[in-house]
Amino acid sequence: MLEIREFASYYKEERGWTDAFVQAVAKLSQEGGGTLVVTPGVYETFSIELKSNITLQVEAGAEIRFKQDWQGYQVIQSEYEGRSTGLFMPCIYARDAENVTLCGQGTLNGQGEYWWKRLGKLSAARPYLVCFERCRRVKVLDVKLVQSPVWTLHPLYCEDVEIRGVTIRNPWDSPNTDGINPDGCRNVRIADCLVDVGDDCITLKSGTEETPDRRPCENITITNCNMVHGHGGVVVGSEMSGGVRNVTITNCVFQDTDRGIRVKTRRGRGGSMESILVSNVIMDRVLCPFVFNMYYRCGMNGGSYKDKFAHEVTEATPVIRNIQIQNCMVTDAKAAAGFFYGLPEMPVENVSISDCTIRMGQDAEPGCPGMMEDLDPMCGEGIYMRHAKNVRFRNVKVLGCQGEGEGRAPWNVDESVEWEEG
Repeated sequence: MLEIREFASYYKEERGWTDAFVQAVAKLSQEGGGTLVVTPGVYETFSIELKSNITLQVEAGAEIRFKQDWQGYQVIQSEYEGRSTGLFMPCIYARDAENVTLCGQGTLNGQGEYWWKRLGKLSAARPYLVCFERCRRVKVLDVKLVQSPVWTLHPLYCEDVEIRGVTIRNPWDSPNTDGINPDGCRNVRIADCLVDVGDDCITLKSGTEETPDRRPCENITITNCNMVHGHGGVVVGSEMSGGVRNVTITNCVFQDTDRGIRVKTRRGRGGSMESILVSNVIMDRVLCPFVFNMYYRCGMNGGSYKDKFAHEVTEATPVIRNIQIQNCMVTDAKAAAGFFYGLPEMPVENVSISDCTIRMGQDAEPGCPGMMEDLDPMCGEGIYMRHAKNVRFRNVKVLGCQGEGEGRAPWNVDESVEWEEG
């Protein structure tokens, strides 16, 4: 075990504690691994790159602040939104490592406002706050992550990842500051986290049609988490060309997120999103609690696949199937109680929704649950469903739809949908 202050002689005003962290990690790596302890105090630094068998323990009262000078960050080749790109090295980074842990009750501060003000003016993409790339046996425990320049915690092509007790806070209006984004990962456990961010809270991804190494994101457990603000509570896609499967989302609370559970893709992406279980989730003041959209328009090539006519089914046709939603309670939903929009050639298939109560809010402003072309904003709608197959509702209550009691039903679904009463 080493303490970072043992390396204080490497401190330089212009580089802060950067060289001290470099020397400490090198010493631990030479010894086969160990723990680097950051004791209470403030430590300004550029990127910290961890190696195999190393634990970075940030104690309560310690704050690592990442310096506001883009010229001091190394540019690496990595991925952002499924595309290979040059980006500034993440503030905490490890690549091709195993048994790497970030833990403690301290704070990592990305000082993101510096980066947000320079959108479009930088020589490379903004750095992630924490990124583990092609690593095995990764743990992130109990730390507080704030003011991320872009995505906050990004495991990329990792296996056996545990994220527990982490607090993430970014301003609600900060750009692209997603909370936790596993991408092409296997065996991920996310538990007991608080995520309050300016974009999606937790997103599962697996690359796009332009990603050379498309790997599935699979065997994911998300439990006992609180999601606040953000564009979605738990989101799948739209980068999902490698497939996303075997996902369990349980015992969570979403407050003031735009969408609750959000699954999004479009033609050209390929891949399948399947075997997803959502249970025991409470949502309050969400735009729309359940969104499954196969016409998502944002990102690369978003305007190319928007027509509503059936296309030939190919490897580039995305698939959404085998979704089970149960025991959820929603209050003050705004735009719609649910939004399901499949492709005519590939409907959303095998969806079961049971024992759920969705209460629509009053005096809500119109909004767009699906972010797709040629569909007007909604306000106080019930469950809207198009191009869906083998869908079953059981004991689902939708209350307070706009115009309810004047001939307006809580269901706006096509003929392939069936439901049962209580």
